[in-house]
Amino acid sequence: MLLSLSHEVLESVTYAPILFTQSLETGTFLSVRPPPTFTDWQMRTLELEVRTGLTQGREVCRENQREQLPRRKAGVVSTMAGTKALLTLENFINGEFVPCNSYLDSYDPSTGDVYCRVPNSGKEEIEAAVEAARAAFPGWSARSPQERSQVLHRLADLLEQSLEELAQAESRDQGKTITLARTMDIPRSVQNFRFFASSILHHTSECTQMDHVGCLHYTVRAPVGIAGLISPWNLPLYLLTWKVAPAIAAGNTVIAKPSELTSVTAWMMCKLLERAGVPPGVVNIVFGTGPRVGEALVSHPEVPLISFTGSQPTAERITQLSAPHCKKLSLELGGKNPAIIFEDANLEECIPTTVKSSFANQGEICLCTSRIFVQKSIYSEFLEKFVEATRMWKVGVPSDPSASMGALISKAHLEKVRSYITKARTEGARILCGEGVDTLSLPPRNQAGYFMLPTVITDIKDDSCCMKEEIFGPVTCVVPFDSEEEVIQRANSVKYGLAATVWSSNVGRIHRVAKKLQSGLVWTNCWLIRELNLPFGGMKSSGVGREGAKDSYEFFTEIKTITIKH
Repeated sequence: MLLSLSHEVLESVTYAPILFTQSLETGTFLSVRPPPTFTDWQMRTLELEVRTGLTQGREVCRENQREQLPRRKAGVVSTMAGTKALLTLENFINGEFVPCNSYLDSYDPSTGDVYCRVPNSGKEEIEAAVEAARAAFPGWSARSPQERSQVLHRLADLLEQSLEELAQAESRDQGKTITLARTMDIPRSVQNFRFFASSILHHTSECTQMDHVGCLHYTVRAPVGIAGLISPWNLPLYLLTWKVAPAIAAGNTVIAKPSELTSVTAWMMCKLLERAGVPPGVVNIVFGTGPRVGEALVSHPEVPLISFTGSQPTAERITQLSAPHCKKLSLELGGKNPAIIFEDANLEECIPTTVKSSFANQGEICLCTSRIFVQKSIYSEFLEKFVEATRMWKVGVPSDPSASMGALISKAHLEKVRSYITKARTEGARILCGEGVDTLSLPPRNQAGYFMLPTVITDIKDDSCCMKEEIFGPVTCVVPFDSEEEVIQRANSVKYGLAATVWSSNVGRIHRVAKKLQSGLVWTNCWLIRELNLPFGGMKSSGVGREGAKDSYEFFTEIKTITIKH
């Protein structure tokens, strides 16, 4: 049997090469002629999938007759109209890939084309996942921290061995640059497992004596049970593993729902779980939308805690659904993060870092800077140099290693971000560079992609929606200020309180301002340098709870006080 597809179709899946076989069990043989652009790791992935039979037969030629082969075990590729191969994901429940009755289209942000099908799961799939997680909990929670740590370390090793495949996948699925995926997303995902594999071994309990009554008191911590984890689309594997790692390290079993917009790397991780020694049912991944699978997960009475990263409106809904069950909640939400730049700031360091903090990952990071307050005496100088540096921030195809910015996540999100720029214009603000000012050049294949230039807005009032609301895109506003007291009041004037940056060479001023800012994180003369042992989270509408070594351990466990009379 000869299978032959065009180079264009083969190239359409850049991170998980198109897989085509009926089943090796049937004795089917095939000849595949991949394009010369296929890399060594793509060929290895293809060979592995065909060898293990984890594929779904599609479009073959037999004696010049086209026929559609039936779907086999754990299908990964389907075709539409007999011309275009689409990656098809399946839920991962109880250690097995499980098909779904309906699917959602997932788009390549760089082209606007459908390239993937994601399960449109609901209550039935959540019930199956709860059953699997419930059955796996006694055995997994009974393992020692050392045993669970070893499993996390093995999973970290397997992820690291697949770094290039995962980076390619994350870049295509989310629209971020391949450089960012290679240097931040996937390495941090690996680090998450290694960090919690280590930290779980070093927690201590409390103990106190009451000699006058002959009592000894001590505390113990135990895993809560089934953890519901809901992660966002901006840093898909990075933030999914930030939740999965501490949850299972503490002895919980989990049901995770990645964003339906960026599900591929979560599905790829599932392929590594058994090899790492994760027992069936300990990690279950159910794909789909918030209203269907998310609400089914959050409202399930046997899921006692929910960890969510995403928007405030969704967090409000999660709170409503969780209230009747008094669930533990960890909510990491949005931000409207200020950068405060005093006249004694080192602009040679400040400007490139502030460009990065404003536009990294297309501005689609909750920690990105979206309000820049500059002291009046250096305002003109800063603005000129900042706009110049912003124009050097290259927007390009995500696979281009020289690109600084890729595509936004979706057409709807692109339109939302652009609408803020339109509103700013109607309010009389000036657009100094970016959207509607400069020209964006893209290859023909990417003309329908969700790209926009990094945009700088000035002459805008503090009560503008662009200064109050989270835009979550490559847009930042630059405004002047006079005094320290004034800028602190203005920086704190929004409902969010996630992160802030302060630029100054005056150490006393840095301490004063950092203390007064209503932000869960304050960086001074830097941005996004993280110490995972310390708490991460925001104030006000930026969330509830904290994440980190101690905070995550406390969230994913229940504490018990035991008193011994002697």
